[in-house]
Amino acid sequence: MTDAFIGLGSNLADPTSQLARAMTELATLPDTTLVAQSAFYSSRPVGPQDQPDFVNGAAWLRTSLGALELLDHLQTIEHRHGRERTQHWGPRTLDLDLLVFGDATIDTERLTVPHPELPNRDFALQPLLDLKADLTLPDGQTIVHLRQQCPDNNLRLLPPIPREPFPPG
Repeated sequence: MTDAFIGLGSNLADPTSQLARAMTELATLPDTTLVAQSAFYSSRPVGPQDQPDFVNGAAWLRTSLGALELLDHLQTIEHRHGRERTQHWGPRTLDLDLLVFGDATIDTERLTVPHPELPNRDFALQPLLDLKADLTLPDGQTIVHLRQQCPDNNLRLLPPIPREPFPPG
C-alpha cells in the first residue's frame, strides 16, 4: 500500500460542494482507503487573475493502485465534475493533482511527482500540513520547511461544512 496525497481545487459551480463531492468519490476508489481529509481553504488564483478565488484542500489516500492508474481515476472524477481543460491555470470545476505518491519520484510526459509547483503553492502545502505535519518528500525536504519558505497567496481557512460519512474503504 502506498500513501498518496491529492490536492483538490475548484473555483466554479459551487467550489466547496465540488470538493466535498470529490472527497466522497475519492473514498470509493478501488483498492484505496481515504485516510484523512484536510480543511478547505480559499486563495487567490494562480495565473490569470480575472477569475474567482479558489477553494482548495487535500486528501490522504492509502492505495494499492499504481501512480498512473490512480491518475486515471482522478481524471475520471474531474471529467464527471465537468472539468474542461481550455486555459492553462484557468478557472475549473474541479482539479485533482497527485502531489505525493509514497517515496516515488516520477517524471514522465503525463505525470510528475512530487508535483513540481508544490514549493510555490501555500494552498497545497497547508492542507498537506493539516494531514501529516511530518510529511517528507523523496528528496528529503519537509512540508514544514517548504511551507515556511512559500510565498503567500492570501490563504484563508474556510469554516467546516457538514459532510456525508465516507463509505468503508
